[in-house]
Amino acid sequence: MGAGHAHRLYRHGHSPVHALPPHCKLAAVLCFVLVVVATPREAVWAFGLYAALLAAVAAVARVPAGFLLRRMLIEVPFVAFAVLMPFVVPGDQVQFLGLSLSVPGLWGAWNVLAKGTLGVAASVLLASTTELRALLLGLERLRLPPMLVQIASFMIRYGDVITDELRRMSIARRSRGFEARGVRHWGVLGKSAGALFIRSYERGERVHLAMMSRGYTGTMPVIDQVTASRAQWTAAAALPLTALAVCLLGWTL
Repeated sequence: MGAGHAHRLYRHGHSPVHALPPHCKLAAVLCFVLVVVATPREAVWAFGLYAALLAAVAAVARVPAGFLLRRMLIEVPFVAFAVLMPFVVPGDQVQFLGLSLSVPGLWGAWNVLAKGTLGVAASVLLASTTELRALLLGLERLRLPPMLVQIASFMIRYGDVITDELRRMSIARRSRGFEARGVRHWGVLGKSAGALFIRSYERGERVHLAMMSRGYTGTMPVIDQVTASRAQWTAAAALPLTALAVCLLGWTL
């Protein structure tokens, strides 16, 4: 984790949210998501307040709404699942636009959409304001097992390496006039996948040998010691504590 590593979700900035230590932001987002999940689905107004809280954080972080919404498209498969729930969940039925919809299914769909959307939005905000390397350091600071942090670090870094290798192989195929247009070309693509696996495996061996020759013993050296002041912890806690107050009102009202 010694070298910088940018990712597409990150948006460079100098806002107060960007300046918070990564482990503070990780803890705040985790607590916020737990509070959202614990909120009763019938408290519809509470989810509106949660969305307003995230919008306020996005405004402070200077993350544009379009940037945030485009990166939330990863939620689309869950939206499709939620849309099907009113048609497949048994229970009391209600008529809407000539369709017979399940009342428990409608509540279930709302529960999945509301909580899932808020969780995705919070995660995208975290990734938009925190560099990938800082996230890994934050996980280490929160006492996540070092081996898991190393696995995540290697997976992310070499995922990009393998993607770049795949891109070069694709360019090489096209330069030789190959274009996959049907089933008859699947054999070539299968051989390419096998070659990609072998190249990735060999590169992994070379990297491991290079690490061992430089004294790697199973732990990565910590170059940056990430610390947080009481004021920074207080600022990060503002989001989950406000959300907790909304959740408690949702259970009592």
